[in-house]
Amino acid sequence: MPVACISKDERVDEAVKLLYKPDFPPEAIALLEKIAANLPGMIFQFRQQLDGSQLVLYVSSGSIALCELEPEIIQADWQILYQIIHPQDKISFTKSLGVAFATLQPWHWEGRIITKSGKIKWIQGACQLAAQDNGEILCDGLVTDITERKQTEEKLRASEARYQAILDAIPDLMFRMSRDGEYLDLKGESANLTLAKEEIVGKNMRDLLPSDIALIGQETITRTLDAGSLQTCEYQLPTPGGMRDYEARLVKSGPDEVLAIVRDITERKQAENSLRNLAQKFAKAFSCSPDPITISTLHEGRFIEVNDSFIRLSGYEPAEVIGHTALDLNIWFNESERPQLLHQLQTQGAIRNLEFAFRRKSGEVLTTLLSADVIDLDGVPCILAINHDITARKQAEAQMRLAAQRDRLLTETLVRIRSSLNLEEILQTTVTEVRQFLQADRVFIGLTECEFKAKTVAESVNPQYPSILGWTTEDKSYLQEFKTILSTHRIRVVEDINQITVSQKLQAHYQKFQTKATLAVPIMLGDELFGALIANQCSGPRHWQPIEIDLLLQLSEQLAIAIQQVQLYQELAQLNTNLEQQVEERTAQLQQKMQELGKLQQVKDVVLHTVAHDVKTSVMGNLMVLKNLLKNQGVEVTKAGEKANSAPCLIPVSSSIIDRMIQGNDRQLGMINCLLEIHSFMEQGVTLHRQQMKFSTLLESILVELQPLLEQNQATLKNLVSADLPSLLGDSTQLQRVLLNLFIYSLQNNPPGLSFCVRATVKAGMVHIQIEHNGVGISQLECDRFFDLYVRDPQAPCSTILGLKMYLCRQIIQAHGGEINVISQHQRGLKFSLTLPVAQ
Repeated sequence: MPVACISKDERVDEAVKLLYKPDFPPEAIALLEKIAANLPGMIFQFRQQLDGSQLVLYVSSGSIALCELEPEIIQADWQILYQIIHPQDKISFTKSLGVAFATLQPWHWEGRIITKSGKIKWIQGACQLAAQDNGEILCDGLVTDITERKQTEEKLRASEARYQAILDAIPDLMFRMSRDGEYLDLKGESANLTLAKEEIVGKNMRDLLPSDIALIGQETITRTLDAGSLQTCEYQLPTPGGMRDYEARLVKSGPDEVLAIVRDITERKQAENSLRNLAQKFAKAFSCSPDPITISTLHEGRFIEVNDSFIRLSGYEPAEVIGHTALDLNIWFNESERPQLLHQLQTQGAIRNLEFAFRRKSGEVLTTLLSADVIDLDGVPCILAINHDITARKQAEAQMRLAAQRDRLLTETLVRIRSSLNLEEILQTTVTEVRQFLQADRVFIGLTECEFKAKTVAESVNPQYPSILGWTTEDKSYLQEFKTILSTHRIRVVEDINQITVSQKLQAHYQKFQTKATLAVPIMLGDELFGALIANQCSGPRHWQPIEIDLLLQLSEQLAIAIQQVQLYQELAQLNTNLEQQVEERTAQLQQKMQELGKLQQVKDVVLHTVAHDVKTSVMGNLMVLKNLLKNQGVEVTKAGEKANSAPCLIPVSSSIIDRMIQGNDRQLGMINCLLEIHSFMEQGVTLHRQQMKFSTLLESILVELQPLLEQNQATLKNLVSADLPSLLGDSTQLQRVLLNLFIYSLQNNPPGLSFCVRATVKAGMVHIQIEHNGVGISQLECDRFFDLYVRDPQAPCSTILGLKMYLCRQIIQAHGGEINVISQHQRGLKFSLTLPVAQ
């Protein structure tokens, strides 16, 4: 029977009420009226002045209850109200005020505020704006708390939505039918009907429905009228969209009438089928899961169902588990954990990845991750629990921790060995930390003092057991047996002393020191045996793990190195004693030689100054004579071989010869001065008279002095140095020497017509100066050695005196805190680069 809603007479309305009982309580409306009557508020008055500022004239005490602010605080700074407005409502607040002040219309606004205590309140603000004669705007208003109203509105909206949802859930079609199955009326969407309303009303369902369905409908109508209670039936009908499932709900609506509400339950049926399929899949997942899964009652913990993985993990048979609790089976390793787990389930509803100690039937304790949810099973609260066995992972993590501790111990031992020669301290620290790592009862080190003598030199032992420190033996057979064991196997692992066969002496040794298990490794370097590192367990037999064996093996190698290192140090100390005596003898000899060298240096200085002074005096005398001769007797020497009118002793000499002699003496004098200055620089350093200066000014003064030389060599100079460069701090005289030497070198070693270009820039607190020309270049080797002090090739373009001057240039620039170099530009001459610090 399609679903229908029949006409609105009283009997149908009562039937609908009987079915759905809609109830809209009027308390909400009364509550709103009560809130409106007792609404708290804040009365305020403020004035907007001509400059746009606001002055709060009055705020009522209602501000305390409304926004938790004293009236005085608001009057002092009304912006505090803007600060407590909810961030999402600030824009609407600002816009509403802007519109009100622009139009002088009454202001109304609703929004939220956040008080100092963190409460979120809904408020409603309203005010009247009145323009004053002086152009100011006076505002009188009221702000009220509408939080309860908003909450009530929200509840009403939720209630309306709930009831609307109920109404929407009413089946698509409703029919009013008589006892004999005649359709009296219907209501519903035409899209849900295969026939028009006119084709249904007045017809009997036997005329419209299949006979079997009509029979079911007639029987349900009869039961409904006879019993006077709600009756339901389900059936299927073919439709153009395929076979559909329907549910009919019938209720008595009159003496011989029923109201039938028919709902399409095809989707529900499909969902039920899906649930059944899902249940089957869950059952398969439950049984096939590699993780143990259990279902137990929440309160008692009694197992209702377990899967095969749980049986394998626990070691119990299904019959031993079902109907019993985990406490009965002794699965809880810590029984105190179960109340905590139940409390967490009851408060949170679920547990995820809780580490849990699980005891098997055999007594073995495993570590699992427990995840559990509370489920309802036929009205009984139950726990669905999944255990994931992480025992192997935890063991791996423990191994990793042990490996990390081992590596730390090895590293620290290696550092001690490398940083200390105190063998006693190294050995004692090692046994202490090894015993802590192994958790053994005793760890000690025995060293061989000679071929058949051994002694225990370091030990860490549990106070409950006897100490072996200081124990020594010279028993050759005992030592030989022990050496043979260590030399043959390189390691001795005994998990239970009673399970091995040893000599009586060694057995007596074990009994004396209560040894039950032992692990020994030799301390060897190459084939040389220094001793042994030994760990004992005295409380009982022990299984030595591979990582523990590996630790002792690696430590024994480091200890062998430490012992050998100390031995070498002792030998070195003896050699050092002998060496110190030899050093003292050699030192005395060296001191004697140094005194001799000092005397020789003194003699050299005397000779240098004496010879230089004499040569300089001689050269200067020659220069004076030659210059006077050239000046006073120019007539007689102008032409070679020509006799003078008087002074018959005159020798005819060409003026060019005298010029060359003067130039030669000038070069000798310059060279002598350079040598003396280099010697002074080497002995005392470069003396500078620093002062602030502008490089552009310095360069201009040099160019004035250099101009005749430039004209003589037909050279040109382009000055690109800016006058805005920062000042330098240096010795202007010395810097002039450097620049003049660079220009003179370039002019003397290039043909006429040379072009210079001078630039200067500032970078990183230094002035970078570049002097370049388009003359002849030099090789890279000459560039590299240009400012060095060395004996130059006689054929080199840079003469010895210029070489000395270039060396002095570098010393002067470096004394200023700068650098100087030269670069040969391919077919473009040379570029000199200087750096000088900027004055701070």
